[in-house]
Amino acid sequence: MRATRESPLVEVVAGYAAGARGAGVAYARVTDDGRQNVLRLNFRVSAPRECRDRAAGYAALTVIVRALCKQGIRAVRFIIGDADFAAEITTGRRVDERLAIPYVRLRCAMNSLANVDVQAGSVDDLTQRARAEAALNVAA
Repeated sequence: MRATRESPLVEVVAGYAAGARGAGVAYARVTDDGRQNVLRLNFRVSAPRECRDRAAGYAALTVIVRALCKQGIRAVRFIIGDADFAAEITTGRRVDERLAIPYVRLRCAMNSLANVDVQAGSVDDLTQRARAEAALNVAA
């Protein structure tokens, strides 16, 4: 997707993790016009253990999108660490039925953006930071 002149494209590299009790933390490195800012946001998930990682991804991206919208950002290219998850978000294919509601929440939040793209890339530093916090149960 292309950004319009009214909505300059902002790149957001996202890393996230949730602990065993569902408390999660998301980090978003926002690059806008050469300036970088890192957001730290809390979220909570309640999903079966076997799909908790995916539920954490949906919840993390949802809180990030909402925070960006509050800042007036309307065109975003997300970089996340999982290519399969990026494709799932973009196409809606292979969404586990237990995750239908978190998926719909994310898509509704993304619909508030004028332009959104989701790609896979390196997010290791932010993901490791989030995992460390979630493991220490500091998140949320």
